Amino acid sequence: MAATLTAVTDRVHLAHTDLVNWTLVTDGGGVLLIDAGYPGHRDDVVDSVRRLGFEIADIRAILLTHAHVDHFGSAIWFAATHGVPVYAHLDEVGHARREYLEQVSPLDVAKHVWQPRWLKWSLTISRKGGLEKAGIPTAQALTEEVAATLPGTPRAVPTPGHTGGHCSYVVDGVLVSGDALVTGHPLLTDTRPQLLPSLFNHDQARCVQSLAALETLESDVLLPGHGPLWRGPVRDAARAALR
Repeated sequence: MAATLTAVTDRVHLAHTDLVNWTLVTDGGGVLLIDAGYPGHRDDVVDSVRRLGFEIADIRAILLTHAHVDHFGSAIWFAATHGVPVYAHLDEVGHARREYLEQVSPLDVAKHVWQPRWLKWSLTISRKGGLEKAGIPTAQALTEEVAATLPGTPRAVPTPGHTGGHCSYVVDGVLVSGDALVTGHPLLTDTRPQLLPSLFNHDQARCVQSLAALETLESDVLLPGHGPLWRGPVRDAARAALR
């Protein structure tokens, strides 16, 4: 099933799937992708770009919230095959290059596969390339100078915890939160603002601290890395997750 593409503003669109989301930001000169799904989402990502009237050659850059395989998987191909620049927070660049790995281990996941929800999810992500080990050697740090050249001029909001260099972004007044704040996941039972299960977080205490940082934002739209779009003050969403 193709991703559901929702116009959030004139320039920002959310591509939503049952496994993970990515965001497209456009201007007259091309498209910025924020995150890029699993490796197996490559065709879905290309389709979402084309549905907005652009082609692969129009992808100006891919901006990562973090370097987990479900968020940067297809970016490996875009970077290697088409030379698309890939950016992340400075503290996440080494992770994107796979100089180290901060991701839940298959062994830790396997401990839960006796639960039907976990088993179904594990099998599904395996088919989407969830065990891919490759990195993006060309990944670079996002700077203010680079951000100024990208569609929507994304503003970095560091939200470490899920990974050491996790970063959310505000673009066109909308918060793209990655996994710092989600509204659902195949392993969760409801769609409310919340953190992912602690098993998936590199540093749970810093995840909670990052929610406090999100409380300070004035945005009224949340585009999470997992789960449906959420409308309302982001400070309320962050407070709900803290509770």
